[in-house]
Amino acid sequence: MQTDVDIAICGAGPVGLVLAGLLVQRGVAPARIALIDAKTAAQSAADPRSIALSYGSRQILEQVGAWPVPAQAISQIHVSRRGHFGRTLMDRADYDLPALGYVTRYGALVTALSAAATQAGIVVRRPMQVSATDELTDHVTLSFDDGSSLRSDVLIQAEGGVFAQQPARTLHRDYRQSAIVTHVTTSVPLMQRAFERFTSEGPLALLPQDDGYAVVWCAHSDTAERLMTLTDSAFLIELAALFGGRVGRFLDCKQRFMYPLGLNAHVAPTARTVAIGNAAQTLHPVAGQGLNLGLRDAMVLARLLASDVSPAALTAFHAQRSQDRGMTIRVTDAMARVFASAPEGTLSQGLLGLSLGLMDAVAPARKMLAQQMMYGQR
Repeated sequence: MQTDVDIAICGAGPVGLVLAGLLVQRGVAPARIALIDAKTAAQSAADPRSIALSYGSRQILEQVGAWPVPAQAISQIHVSRRGHFGRTLMDRADYDLPALGYVTRYGALVTALSAAATQAGIVVRRPMQVSATDELTDHVTLSFDDGSSLRSDVLIQAEGGVFAQQPARTLHRDYRQSAIVTHVTTSVPLMQRAFERFTSEGPLALLPQDDGYAVVWCAHSDTAERLMTLTDSAFLIELAALFGGRVGRFLDCKQRFMYPLGLNAHVAPTARTVAIGNAAQTLHPVAGQGLNLGLRDAMVLARLLASDVSPAALTAFHAQRSQDRGMTIRVTDAMARVFASAPEGTLSQGLLGLSLGLMDAVAPARKMLAQQMMYGQR
């Protein structure tokens, strides 16, 4: 049966858009790609969520013509443990880079990628809701809510959603934590330094953005629910007590949002369907690795599909991505379970302080961690 397209991509977020752009760059005709999204362009562009991009992700965005985007550079990353010995500082100068990473907003990133896709001749079919998929021996059929359908040689699932809305996958873990996300201003901002501070309930990240910081505060779910009920002034008092005075006084905060946290990974593979990004692995936000891992998925998959749109290419993709995915999942899962949620005074908390101190003293160990966070294995 002749198919309508070679490659159908469900999800026109950053990962799906990057995949489509890289495919066209490698010679795939835009007309042979179906890029489908359930949201309107305006809905995606208005998404205010803050995103941490590694330097390696910037390199991928440059390849598809979606850089620069409105972003704040991160020159240093300060990792510490609240009230205890042990910290490490990563600096871009140690790696001869313009930045270790960048902080941007989801909407700004999607807008830049959408413009690059349009320039490349890629059409995003939206808003279109997939109601069913049917994988046969020689193609995959996608059915839509409006009654239409489409046949493709392969299907790429790039729409993952958030942990609380996903069906359980093979590797599924509820951390019983939630992340509170907001934006704050301070009296003494260090505008190119990001902070990751481990507490007894989870990590607290301050990422430089605009005139202040994007905050990702991970805590036990009941604590997070209580924090959401506080007034802004009471919330800032508790934030200051937990973080300390490195950036001066906390002056104000914007609207707060709360997201349950968990690990949900290892989607069962099929012959003609593959999942990438959050559709394949949803991670704890510690170290900000989720999107960066997804962009590396897109880069490897584009390289394989550009020369061979077949089940063999998808099999090769799983084999080539297993090491990077496995390493990133193990590292973030360990940080979330062992370090970020162990009670004060336990052996795990003591080991965290020791490991941070050693990381700061032993340059090769610090460099190894930085290389994994910035580039992964691709």
